[in-house]
Amino acid sequence: MSHVGVGPRAVMRSVAFLTAGVLAVPALAGCSSEDPSGKPLAAQDVAAAARARVADGGTLRWAVDSVPDTLNAFQSDADATTARVAQAVLPSLYRMDERGRPVRNPDYLESAKVVETEPKQVVVYKLNQQAVWSDGREIGAADFAAQWRALSGKDTAYWTARNAGYDRIEKIERGANDLEVKVTFDRPYADWKSLFTPLYPKEVTGTPDAFNDGARRGIEVTAGPFTVKKVDTKADEVVLTGNPRWWGEPAKLDKIVLRAVPRDERVSGLVAGELDLAEIDPDTAEQVARAAAPRDAGTGTPLMGPDGTPAPGSGASALPGPQGGSAARALRSWAIANGSDEEAAEEEILAREKRRKAEAKAERRRKALSGFEVRKSLEPAYTQLALNGAEGPLADERVRRAVARALDREKLAEAVLKPLGLPAEPVGSHLALSGQPAYADGSGALGEQDAKEARALLADAGWVPGGPVRKSEDGEKAAGAEKSEDDEDGKKSDGGDEGTYIVGEDGKDTDGKNKDDGEGGREEGEDTGGTDQESGEKHSSGKNTAQGGAPGAYAPKGTAAPAGAAAAPVAKDGKALTLRFVLPSGPGSQALRTVADRISDMLEKIGIGTEITKVPDESYFKDHVASGEYDLALYSWPASAFPATDARPIYAKPVPAADGSLNVAQNYTRVGTDQVDQLFDQAMGTLDEGKARDLLRKADSRIWAAAGSVPLYQRPQLVAARENLANAGAFGFETPVYEDMGFLKKGARGAEASASPAR
Repeated sequence: MSHVGVGPRAVMRSVAFLTAGVLAVPALAGCSSEDPSGKPLAAQDVAAAARARVADGGTLRWAVDSVPDTLNAFQSDADATTARVAQAVLPSLYRMDERGRPVRNPDYLESAKVVETEPKQVVVYKLNQQAVWSDGREIGAADFAAQWRALSGKDTAYWTARNAGYDRIEKIERGANDLEVKVTFDRPYADWKSLFTPLYPKEVTGTPDAFNDGARRGIEVTAGPFTVKKVDTKADEVVLTGNPRWWGEPAKLDKIVLRAVPRDERVSGLVAGELDLAEIDPDTAEQVARAAAPRDAGTGTPLMGPDGTPAPGSGASALPGPQGGSAARALRSWAIANGSDEEAAEEEILAREKRRKAEAKAERRRKALSGFEVRKSLEPAYTQLALNGAEGPLADERVRRAVARALDREKLAEAVLKPLGLPAEPVGSHLALSGQPAYADGSGALGEQDAKEARALLADAGWVPGGPVRKSEDGEKAAGAEKSEDDEDGKKSDGGDEGTYIVGEDGKDTDGKNKDDGEGGREEGEDTGGTDQESGEKHSSGKNTAQGGAPGAYAPKGTAAPAGAAAAPVAKDGKALTLRFVLPSGPGSQALRTVADRISDMLEKIGIGTEITKVPDESYFKDHVASGEYDLALYSWPASAFPATDARPIYAKPVPAADGSLNVAQNYTRVGTDQVDQLFDQAMGTLDEGKARDLLRKADSRIWAAAGSVPLYQRPQLVAARENLANAGAFGFETPVYEDMGFLKKGARGAEASASPAR
């Protein structure tokens, strides 16, 4: 499933306030005997197999989103494929385990310990004595020191995207022997395990020229199970081959080809036999699953279609299927005998032949896909609703909190995850996901979904139902204003998938149908008084208006509005509250648009309208989210094993830059507080893991209370994998083990193949 978001940790970083005592933060769940971090909601799904069951040799053709512009993971234009290459060819001192925690990688590191805390923090790394670069040189202190100097931020000649942690190092020196590296920090750093992963050779980091340009299209010196053979921009692929100097378990595969394939073309690549592994969208996943459905023993076709009706080619055709002789003559004779003339009979013949060819093509497609299976888990990333607090109505914290409290996050999670058979639980933290040590549900600081409280917050901010409304000087209509001819149904008339339409004006969506929590609709002209699909209660059509008021349901004062009914639009200073909701328009973003429609329905029920604008995927993040041209937006953040370091720039309070602009770092909601910044700094500066965890949970509670962003659900991970491909697929939290990937030996199936890899 494609979601617009920000990439993994290696490429993640580049560059109304709470009044103390006003918002009470509930007692942290960490104080109880039960661990609030819980367990991962879904395990990885990689068809785990012991190495003895995996054949030696073969090429894995793996679909990726792009051929990277750089193989230097510390540059601003690095992407997810950059990170994937780095994992396969460079040292990672720590890897992510199945719970999203950093664990020592024994292939590179025998041990790493904090040996001193006073007067300064000192960490000693003891390297694996077999660890060497592909040119035969030992990995050592010189590589650590070169990377520190490149990433410390002290030398601006290095084009580096981040220096967090490296800027706290005072010096790096050789330890007791060549296998020891001693790192001294000038300030305590809790996330020291995040450093030197990936570790580049000094040939890449030793000079600005080598760092800036030398590793963009290739890495000559590597130290992983694979090495970079070539980056082929014409063929849109990166080719990795086995590293002959690799000292660990030898790679099972001869070659890994990372091939750039657009998401909407991956099913064609699977059918054509050009791919072995590909992350896919739900539609493609359904096709792969149907290919493996029970078949008719005689014809090999599905017994029933997905809707329970006879499937094409299943023998349930409305016309006879003559056996033997000329099918055309038999069909013509049958048609004439049943009252059809010869012309009609010829049309029947052509239609039947067309259907036969279509069924033959579908069968070939099915057979091609039947060699694959869908492996699914949840990504270590979550989708959020971002609320731009820089200006406009959402600059008022009360309005942001009203929006947040109008959302039924459980229903939004179910809309995306339940149809996929994945756990549909809303995410309760901005800083971690279920199973990670820092995770705890901090949403109580905001409060549960409550439309009544949301409306009260709006009223406190001056936004009242049916308030005085007028048409603004620039022609923008407020609630209750007369509609112009080109805005007849409360929408703009630009049409198409891209463009803008209004939700919340006269209760209609882009198709001119009344909205009812995103489920179907009624035709125009039909009486809209009736039963709400969600609550089952009767409500008014909203066609009647009171003098000076806005469209909506009217009843005697004091009468409670039916559950699920849209509220009268709220207005302030003569202007209705309508928020700009920007969404990507690409074919892989359907899930985001479904969620956006449901959010719009939920906001409509507290009187907030939404102006939904669909923009091209390539401009969505850069030209709208990052630049602040939105009120509401949906995008994703990865869950880091080091939230104190990685999440701080996402939630730090924006500060004025020297040129008068606002430096937002990665805080694209522009909402932050001094207190949150202080909690992050304290967590980053303590070496007590329990204390750091509690500080992060407190920070998360205050981020919830500020309502700049609302976590919704953990992203689904759907991967099509060739059935005999082992130790690859939906990895979940865990870092892939590239040397264990491969194709099963003949006869290695079932329980025999599902044993855990011997590591």
